[in-house]
Amino acid sequence: MSDTPSQNPRVAIIGGGPAGLMAAEALRAAGHEVDVYDAMASVGRKFLLAGKGGLNLTHSEEFTPFLGRFAERAPQVEPLLRHLDGPALREWAAGLGVETFVGSSGRVFPKDMKAAPLLRAWLHRLREAGVRFHMRTRWLGWAADGALLLQGPTGEFSVSPAATVLALGGASWPQLGSNGAWVELMAARGVDIAPLRAANCGFDVGGWSAHFAERFAGLPVKPVTLSLEGQGGRRFQRKGEFVVTATGIEGSLIYAASSLLREEIAEFGSATIHLDLLPDHAADFVTAEVARPRGPRSMSTHLKSRLGIEGLKAGLLHELLSKADYHDHAILAARLKRLPLTLAAARPVAEAISTAGGVRFEALDARLMLNGLPGVFCAGEMLDWEAPTGGYLLTASMASGRVAGEGAAAWLAAGQRC
Repeated sequence: MSDTPSQNPRVAIIGGGPAGLMAAEALRAAGHEVDVYDAMASVGRKFLLAGKGGLNLTHSEEFTPFLGRFAERAPQVEPLLRHLDGPALREWAAGLGVETFVGSSGRVFPKDMKAAPLLRAWLHRLREAGVRFHMRTRWLGWAADGALLLQGPTGEFSVSPAATVLALGGASWPQLGSNGAWVELMAARGVDIAPLRAANCGFDVGGWSAHFAERFAGLPVKPVTLSLEGQGGRRFQRKGEFVVTATGIEGSLIYAASSLLREEIAEFGSATIHLDLLPDHAADFVTAEVARPRGPRSMSTHLKSRLGIEGLKAGLLHELLSKADYHDHAILAARLKRLPLTLAAARPVAEAISTAGGVRFEALDARLMLNGLPGVFCAGEMLDWEAPTGGYLLTASMASGRVAGEGAAAWLAAGQRC
């Protein structure tokens, strides 16, 4: 990789994550000279982190339900996915020599479950095509004449590309390069930006007891059905699992509901969810088993014997019920099927898997070019959309990178006309 600044790059891409790399690929395919600048020592840091547990590249859902995962931003995300949807992304990976498969959950993974081989193959292809990489180079904004200001290993410098693609990420996991510093820089240029918020994140409860937190933090609750019947009319119900943390809860089931929980807390100050600790048993069966005579056995032993309630699930009952309610058969049976848990706050955005908010689509044209800054395109997580984990985030990020790259190429081909 080169750290020597190119004085007049044809197109500058700021950010070497999946969206930026996809934009570089599209622009190079169109014959343009491309320079990628990234603040970190190597590109794709968050991409590699996402692949630690097996890179979830995309999802095998049909297009319509896949698109529905983007909620109110589905109309804006649809044209992006028309350029690169799940099946197309799998074909793209195959072109890099990476075979993929569909897991039992419908999620799509590389056959070797690793992100590094795919990233290495991709970077090799980009370098062979002539894309230049400049690492440890941070974007500082714009000079008075419109040039890009950059801070590299040898000091500050500026470049004046014919077009720029910004793929700066959100504000989650800032240690990997995306810290949201771009918000202030772009807001100063009049770009309309929705505030960045935590997405696919954990939540704090009012406070676990020290005993509960010390004993159960890090352990999963499964199977369980989580329900939300919010004051603001928000509704959610899904079976799955989550993990208890020292301060609250996180995990796949929580991430799936995180946008609704976050907005409920923002509007009303808290969000109360209900947990069905026995989702595979009918309420009448649970009531009958709780009321069954237990002789000299303790209630804890009785619940373990008759219903398999032990460990963390038993701990949740003791943590969230009063002694009187725990020993009232009717109340206990009802709470086993509907245990209330109040969430007080989302965890900080720096801990979240992804970020909600960002550059509003209303500030962009169909090519993802900023209406107020001709020749400047935006892509990836810095756009104002969010989606659950499961391959949706990565697919949309890469699709937006392709659209921005192709949009920049088309704008240049048209003689830089707006």
